[in-house]
Order: sequence, then C-alpha cells, then structure tokens
Amino acid sequence: MADYFIALVDPSMPFIRNALLAGLLSSILFGLLGSIVTVKRIAGLAGAISHAVLGGIGMALYLSASGKVQNLPPILGALLFAIVSAIIIGFVSLKAKQREDTVINALWAIGMSLGVLFLAKTPGYADPTAYLFGNILLVTEKDLVLLALLDVLTLFLAWRYYPQLEASAFDEDFAKTRSIATDHIFIAILILTALAVVLLQTFVGIVMVIAMLTLPAGTAGFWAKSLASMMTGACILSLLFTFSGLASSWALDLPAGAMVVVIAGAVFLVFSAVSAVKRRGSRVRQ
Repeated sequence: MADYFIALVDPSMPFIRNALLAGLLSSILFGLLGSIVTVKRIAGLAGAISHAVLGGIGMALYLSASGKVQNLPPILGALLFAIVSAIIIGFVSLKAKQREDTVINALWAIGMSLGVLFLAKTPGYADPTAYLFGNILLVTEKDLVLLALLDVLTLFLAWRYYPQLEASAFDEDFAKTRSIATDHIFIAILILTALAVVLLQTFVGIVMVIAMLTLPAGTAGFWAKSLASMMTGACILSLLFTFSGLASSWALDLPAGAMVVVIAGAVFLVFSAVSAVKRRGSRVRQ
C-alpha cells in the first residue's frame, strides 16, 4: 500500500494520478446512474447498451484504419451505437413490452458480433480485449475532461429533476397521475446511461461497466431509506472500491479494473449474506 502512495506523488507517473481522478469522477456516475438503474430494475437494458457499444468501436476502427473515414475516433462510433441502442430499447420497452427481452438480447448479440466482425477486417492488429476489459491506467486528460463534463450534467439533472426521478422510480403509476412525463424520463435515463457507458468503458471496460452500475448501488440499498441516500452511499462506495482496487492492483501487479469489480462484488456478497442471516433470525424469533 505504501508503494502506491509513493507512486501517486511521483512526478514521473502522472498516469497513476489520472487513474485515481478517473475513479473519483466515475464514482459519481456509478453512484447516481447506478442507483436509478438498480431501483428501476433496468440493469439488463444497461447491459445491452454496454455490449452493443463494441459494434460502434469496431466500426470506427475499421473505417479509420481502412482509410474510408480519416482519423475517426472509436468514441464517436461507440456513441452512435450506444444512443441508437438506447432509443430502440426505450421505444420497445414502452410500446411493446412483450418483445422487450427479445430485442434486448438481439441488440446485445448483434452489437458484439458486429464489433468482432469489424475488428477482424480492420487492417493491422486490433485487440478487442482492450475495449472489453479496459485499462484505467491509460486514461488521458481528455478522458478526465469528458468525464467531468458528464458528471456536471448528471449532477444538475439529478438535482433539477429529483422529485420526478424519485416518483417515477418507485411508483410509476402514481407519477403518471401527477402528470409526470415518465416515458420521457425513462428515455432520458437510457440515453444518459448510454453516454456514461461509452466514457466509462475506458475505466473498467464494456464487460464490467454493468457490474459497477449495479454493485455499489445494490450494496447501498441495504441501508438506504431514499433514492438520495442511495445515490450518496453508492457514490461513496464506488470511490472506496476504486481506491482499494487501484491500490491492490498496484501491490499485486493485477489488472486494476478487474480488482475494483472483484472488491465491489465481494462487499456486495458479504452484505447480502448478513442481510439474509438477519431476515432468517427475524423469522425465527417471530
């Protein structure tokens, strides 16, 4: 652990500080959006979006490497696929509920398959594992700026529309009787989640984004009494998981993103076990 703190203040290792800042900024998104995703039980929708992003990344890499579109950054292809997937999933969920699972699974599979096909045809060597699992140590200052901007936008929207978010998250039928545009809120949540997924894939990768969108919020849910307290607890837990994961990965020479998720998962399982024991004890006493 001491070696990590030494590296953190070492002027020759700015990537260590960038990784910690990325973890701090990402924790805000994981906490706020993860709480809404968890309460509304749309983790599967967020998972489909996160996996469909690979298709956009593969397309952008192929078009750029083949010279069809000069200097096309992968993030633009990822944004395109993410937003389109979010809109399709949102529309189907609202208008054709019985087909929701089929469309989600189709987008999930098609997005990843397209990504693999594009990467296979990309001139040179394109390693999909860099996008599937990510590497927080490669976060750039540009990534930090984009994360900070999305944090500001998410915090503003959460503050400005908190009553509507809380009402639509816990009791959608009641929210509709109060003339709250729950459908618009649902689509906005999916699009904002799509934007976050694209940026956060540089943190833990596409495969693991869904884990960090649910684990900190799920853990905070064991004691939170409101959406606001759940968001706050999830943000704090995300930061703790990130810091401990980065420090552990440095000490053990293991992938940082994977360590963060493993720690988050272990804590969630411990809280789940404790909660189960308490419920069982309560039933026995009754």
